[in-house]
Amino acid sequence: MTVRILIVDDEGVARRRIRRLLAEESDVSIAGECGDGACAVRAIVNDQPDIVFLDVQMPELDGFEVVMSIAPAERPGIVFVTAYDRYALRAFDVHAIDYLLKPFSRERFRTALGRARERQARRGRDARVDAVLADLHRQRRYSARVAVRVGDKFVVIRWKDVEWIEAADNYVKLHAGSKEFLLRETLASLEQRLDPERFSRIHRSAIVQIDCVAEIHPATHGDADVVLRSGATLALTRTWRDRVLRLIHDT
Repeated sequence: MTVRILIVDDEGVARRRIRRLLAEESDVSIAGECGDGACAVRAIVNDQPDIVFLDVQMPELDGFEVVMSIAPAERPGIVFVTAYDRYALRAFDVHAIDYLLKPFSRERFRTALGRARERQARRGRDARVDAVLADLHRQRRYSARVAVRVGDKFVVIRWKDVEWIEAADNYVKLHAGSKEFLLRETLASLEQRLDPERFSRIHRSAIVQIDCVAEIHPATHGDADVVLRSGATLALTRTWRDRVLRLIHDT
């Protein structure tokens, strides 16, 4: 069985080296190459490669943000490639997930490819990737951007531009200025990836960016209405009222 591989790195030299090493393998084919994160997200969703060699440090959308932009059920096998990221290396080691530290040898590359093949053959979701991402978030490394599908393209959205987020079945709707974007993820899952000092749940179906809150008006039974800078008015339930007030006071 041929294993289809996507190469993602913003450096052409790095992509060419991986391509040369893969040329020595008889059972792999290159599904494509990408030089940036937005291209990677598009290629993963559209081409569905089996394995991705994914650079961690890239401009606009880094390797972790690429993974976060893909629904967990749709993620291929991931081999992270990095020059140096101390938080990432610690997380990789703790959760026993494979990675390539640049510069890497042919032998180290083949070891990583072999392990990725084994994971791909099992066809199961690798929970260790989720564990690595969760660990990085605990180290205060929150994503700055996310890629969202709009028609036949992907748009990179900065979280600082998102005013509020609402649940929409198995999706969430990002409200950024006058625009709305759908992201295939649950609100509970997304909440774990956002900086809790910048974003807060206000009721079970919505999250707001604290800096976008303009006014809070008390309502009945301890609830309140939140007025955002855009003029949108949302319900704030008493469950999260104290947390929202604290964050506003602290910022």
